[in-house]
Amino acid sequence: MKWRRFLRGLGITAMIFVLLVLIGPFLVPVPPMTNTVPPEQLADPDSRFIQINGLILHVKTNGQGEPVFVLLHGFGASLFSWHAVMEPFGQYGTVIAYDRPAFGLTERPMSWSGENPYSSQANVDLLLGLLDQFKVQKAILVGNSAGGTVSMQFTLQHPDRVQALILVDPAVFEGGGGPSWLRPFYHTPEMNHLGPLIVRSIESSGIDLIKIAWYDPSKITPETMNGYTKPLKADNWDRALWYFTAASQPSGLPEHLKDFTLPVLVITGASDKIVPTADSIRLSGELPNAKLNIIPQAGHVPHEEQPIIFMQAVGEFLKTLSP
Repeated sequence: MKWRRFLRGLGITAMIFVLLVLIGPFLVPVPPMTNTVPPEQLADPDSRFIQINGLILHVKTNGQGEPVFVLLHGFGASLFSWHAVMEPFGQYGTVIAYDRPAFGLTERPMSWSGENPYSSQANVDLLLGLLDQFKVQKAILVGNSAGGTVSMQFTLQHPDRVQALILVDPAVFEGGGGPSWLRPFYHTPEMNHLGPLIVRSIESSGIDLIKIAWYDPSKITPETMNGYTKPLKADNWDRALWYFTAASQPSGLPEHLKDFTLPVLVITGASDKIVPTADSIRLSGELPNAKLNIIPQAGHVPHEEQPIIFMQAVGEFLKTLSP
C-alpha cells in the first residue's frame, strides 16, 4: 500500500510539473509594446523602400557604375552601421546597403506561407531578389559578422552572381541558434509566447553589446547610439527578433571553405571581442584565395571605428581584381 501511495504521489507530482511546464509560461503576461510606429515613419531623407519577394525592404544607395557593392550588416545592427563608408565605397562604383529581415526598417512580417522570411534560406533568396531588382549580374558582397555568413551562403548557392567577397569580422565558426539541444524548444507555443518578452532585454543589453563591439567605447557618439537604437521604435521589432532567433541554425560553412575559390578579403579588428580575431585569421588561412588585413585599434566594427584605414584595405584589394 505504501508503494502504491508513493507511485500515486509521484504521478501527481509529475502531472503538476508537466502542467506547470505547459501552462506556466502562458501565465506570464507579455504586454504589448508601446510607443512604436510603422518603420517608414523612422526613415531618413535618403531611405528607399522597395518590395522584393513580397517583403518591403529598406535600402540606401550611393555612387554609380561598376563594380557594385552590396553591404550586409550584422546581428542587432542595420544598414546604419555602414554610414561612415557609404560614400567612400560610392567613389569606386555603386553601393547598395539594406536592412536584413528582423532588423532596421525592413518590414517585419508576423505571419507567412512558405519559407520563413527570417530563415537563412530566405535571406539568400532575398539577396538574389535584390540583385535582380537592381539588374546586377555580379556584385562584390561586403558582410560584417552575421552579414558575412549570409554573403558566404549566397556565394555557395549563386557563385555566378558574386565577383568577390569582403568579409568583415565574419561569424563563420560560431554556431547559430544557441545549443543544439535548446533549438527544438524555440518552436513550442510556450516559447512563442515568452520569446518576445525575452528578446526585449536587448533594449538594455544591446547598449552593452555595442560598447563591447568597439575597441574604444568612449568614441561612440550619441548619433551612433541613436542610429543603432532607432529601429527599436519600429512596430513588432520584438516579435520579429524572436522569430529570427528561433529560425537560426548553424551555417555549415566550415565544411565548405575549400569551395570558395573566388577572391576574398578578410578584414578584422585587432581587438574583436565578439568574433575573436583569431577566428578571422584562421578563416583567411583556410580559404583558398583569401587576403587578410588586421586593423589596429579596432574591434568588431572596423568600418565604423577606423573607416579610413578600412577603405585603404578595400582599395588595395580592389586593385587585385580582374576588370
